[in-house]
Amino acid sequence: MSREEVFEKLNVIFRNNFDDDGITLCDVTSSEDIEDWDSLEQINLVVAIQDEFKVKFNIDEVNAMKNVGEMVDFILEKMGV
Repeated sequence: MSREEVFEKLNVIFRNNFDDDGITLCDVTSSEDIEDWDSLEQINLVVAIQDEFKVKFNIDEVNAMKNVGEMVDFILEKMGV
């Protein structure tokens, strides 16, 4: 799976979770860029991402994700890409 394909799937997850079709993610998108992205929503996102990509993150990995680009890196690493 390519980085672009991961972004496409993440866009769908974020749009669904935040009920906002206007969200378009990039490497530097962070919780500061999306108004409703709080700690509870972070949990919902992680669960949805783990389900979609069939990966598991530990708490340290989740805490280390500072933006969507790092999230994509972790996903690709977990998928062995």
